[in-house]
Amino acid sequence: MTAESQLVAQLSTRGWTLAVAESCTGGMVSQRVTSVPGASTVFLGGVIAYANEVKRDLLGVPAATLDSHGAVSSEAALAMARGVRHLLHARLAAAITGIAGPSGGTAAKPVGLVFLAVAGIGVESVERHVFSGDRDAIRKQACDVMLDILVRATASADPIGSMRV
Repeated sequence: MTAESQLVAQLSTRGWTLAVAESCTGGMVSQRVTSVPGASTVFLGGVIAYANEVKRDLLGVPAATLDSHGAVSSEAALAMARGVRHLLHARLAAAITGIAGPSGGTAAKPVGLVFLAVAGIGVESVERHVFSGDRDAIRKQACDVMLDILVRATASADPIGSMRV
């Protein structure tokens, strides 16, 4: 069973809904989730927030967060997850922001740096990863890990309560 199939099944069993905000993956997570028959019962939608203006104006990422931490940061990822959850009234939300390359990296924020956030009732979590490979490989790895995070988040009897803040 694929991660996305498992995710849709677990969300359905719990009666939960999911919303996603994606930057560097450009809708890959949403595409994979919606490829599963029955996803329409749990997947509310996604926002491809590639530009900072979209992160700020649609998802409510504070301009101060973007100015002080940048769009590729744990703070921005968490604000994106919170924002899409609020915007679409979802039980669970996920967000991805990163640098897929081949350019745009710095010593402090190299190509391959990706932040993956989850927000639900009562808890929030962000993971930092540095993926390797070309642009497509980085984007695919980010998508795969995000789906795995969501599967873990929905797997236990009290998944959101058991996630680390």
